[in-house]
Amino acid sequence: MLAIISDLHLTDGTTGMLSPPSAGDVLCDRLCDLAWRASWRADGSYRPIERIDLVLLGDILDLMSSRRWLQMPCRPWDDPHLAAVSDTVGGIVDEILRRNVDAIRTLRGLATEGTVSLPPATASGQPVLEAEELPVAVCTHYMVGNRDWPLHLGGTAYDLIRHKVTHHLGLVTPYNRPFPHAADECPELFDTLRRHRVLARHGDLYDPLSYALDRDSASVSDVLAIELVARFVQHAEGELGDQLNPATRMALAELEQVRPMLLAGSYLDAALERTAPAAVRGRIKRMWDYMVDQVLCLEALRRLGGIDSGELTDALAAALKIGRRDGQAWIRRTLEFLERLQGTQGLSLVPHALAEADFRNRRARHIVYGHTHQPEMVPLDASHADGFVLSQTYFNAGSWRRRYQPTQMLVGQPELAVSDSFSLLCFYQADERSGRTYETWTGMLGPAIPTTEMPVTSGSAAPGASIVRAPQFASRSAAARSMP
Repeated sequence: MLAIISDLHLTDGTTGMLSPPSAGDVLCDRLCDLAWRASWRADGSYRPIERIDLVLLGDILDLMSSRRWLQMPCRPWDDPHLAAVSDTVGGIVDEILRRNVDAIRTLRGLATEGTVSLPPATASGQPVLEAEELPVAVCTHYMVGNRDWPLHLGGTAYDLIRHKVTHHLGLVTPYNRPFPHAADECPELFDTLRRHRVLARHGDLYDPLSYALDRDSASVSDVLAIELVARFVQHAEGELGDQLNPATRMALAELEQVRPMLLAGSYLDAALERTAPAAVRGRIKRMWDYMVDQVLCLEALRRLGGIDSGELTDALAAALKIGRRDGQAWIRRTLEFLERLQGTQGLSLVPHALAEADFRNRRARHIVYGHTHQPEMVPLDASHADGFVLSQTYFNAGSWRRRYQPTQMLVGQPELAVSDSFSLLCFYQADERSGRTYETWTGMLGPAIPTTEMPVTSGSAAPGASIVRAPQFASRSAAARSMP
């Protein structure tokens, strides 16, 4: 049995929100349930499985979303083998492991404490429910993505960092060589995926903003995460201090959660209209646009973007700057730019799955990516020969984080819809799970409904007041009557 999760984005707590401990409980409960179901075979008998391979498909530790970089004279796009860079990465990893102790303990417990266990079977293939359960070996593999790519770097300094990660997460992935970005970089992982007829990769390879020349170097998204999002939030909190009410502080803290990242300006504009008094709102928007301009002047951004002209700079400015907002078309135009950049439709990576060699030669039954935070299951092909049908399917492993997504109503001043999500993919071999080949579990937890009534206003408000715009379905007269 093979299980895959992606995009946990465990941070050091200096940006965004820490992962809730309950996420680990959900993972354990689901794996235990899936192991039980996998032990029922195609002939109807029960035979407990002996092993689960759990693949962490990249962006598990988020090494880029940290204000620690702002306190250092180095950046991840400098020479990664400089002591200052490796020391910074090591410090961030230490803090991630410390601040996410519950989630880390859960992942380690799966591998070392017999968290998953099953009742033994009788000779006739039935479970002995009253007997002591047998532990199921969980072998946890780590693949890197665009937020934890330094774990793909070679060298003694990074071996020491990987040793900590391997120990705390209970990995079977060797620490004395780079964690794999492609499965064929680790023979143990490659064999595991091949047995299940799965091709798995994080998917950042197909996002030019998150992948530059190779996976041993930084990308445009790293520059935006550190020099724009992290620096902006730190600066806004420092400059405005007590002028930020709790709702606005929360909105700023959530900025790092927005995906795609180029919708950060859209999210911020709408969130400020909803939460901030007019005077503070204007200052924050001007501060954001100023920092966007500063980031777009960085040499590192142009170098990592792989361009000689201002084409990317102009596109980023149009996507990010609130002052360049053109109403209805802002979000739509940004999404269309990302689609052209990635060669996709709707930001799904399906077109790239169709081009995979293992799909075309039918070696892989399942193509699995992460990265987009959008769980998907898309049938790719169904071919038949000698009475046997081979169905090939694309999956995206989603995320275990909060997601902000554009809605279908891209008119007026659109909000991004928020939900907490988790997604788990499972693949079976031989006669496991009654002969089935895969199973997916995706959960969504909606936002909390405010318990206090919030006034609707288009003007200024007293400090600390919550502000929302009139709903777009309200009549003009009704909206006018609601104005103070």
